Amino acid sequence: MDSFDLPHTSSFKEGSELFLRDVFENILKTYLKKNPTTKRIWELVQSVDNEKICYDHFTFMTLKIEGYGIDSMSSFFMDNGYKIGGGLDFPKKNLRGLWFSPPEIKIPEDGHGLSNGPLPRLVMGEILVDELSPASQGRINLKPAGGKQALLSSILGSLIWEKPTWSEFKHIAEENELAAWAFINGYTMNHLAFSVHRLKHRFSDINCIIRYLEENGFDLNQDGGVLKVSTDGLLLQVSSLSEQLPVEFSDGIIKSVPASYIEFTERLVLPQFEDLPHDQIKEIHRREDFALNNAGNILESSRFMSDV
Repeated sequence: MDSFDLPHTSSFKEGSELFLRDVFENILKTYLKKNPTTKRIWELVQSVDNEKICYDHFTFMTLKIEGYGIDSMSSFFMDNGYKIGGGLDFPKKNLRGLWFSPPEIKIPEDGHGLSNGPLPRLVMGEILVDELSPASQGRINLKPAGGKQALLSSILGSLIWEKPTWSEFKHIAEENELAAWAFINGYTMNHLAFSVHRLKHRFSDINCIIRYLEENGFDLNQDGGVLKVSTDGLLLQVSSLSEQLPVEFSDGIIKSVPASYIEFTERLVLPQFEDLPHDQIKEIHRREDFALNNAGNILESSRFMSDV
């Protein structure tokens, strides 16, 4: 099945919310365990003013080979109430994607985090492997139907396929860095985004977040400016740069490559609702969807910091 032939609706099965939240918790644990700098940011945000966090979205990268593309990850979530929200295409990066809206559930007034807060949107990208050079296609040689274990791979942080050699990885990265990222990181979460407008204290101002991160020595993505603003001015985003972490390749060579990163997203109130009292503003009154210009710049967060 082609990823864009996925059904557009699904039902939220009774009793699945707790299980779904447990899955997200374990995906998050693996992501934080594998990315120490990202974990520091995640912890710092919560330590300031005892902030209670909510998530805007979780993002994953996949390889578009039969059984391994978006549908290998999305099927579980769609079985548990997620629905396709829209598409995101990046032809120059041989990448296309979908974002998914979460099921409608009742959230307590003080709900936060993954335990009882709003469920995150999902963004899933797939590298169009058949658009890469024959040489790169040959190096990304995956067993048929192995993607059935995609969700388990994301939870465990383990590759389903064999690690490439350094030479194989290097040649793929020279052609397409995102393809190389997906090949070595697998289904480990690419990044998460905090929901800035749901924060209650000083970090409810995204410019304050920028100042705080810079003052604490964190490297931020500069592409399109540190603060990325959608063309309608209603979607504001900031992201860190991926930490470069050592990886041992299958031939024993150890090299540092990009891991995951973290993002902050603020969705402003739509013009038709700007006169609503602040305590009456809900998520439905804010900008939905994603912005190609912002997303294209944020993708650069996982770029390679040196020549491979």
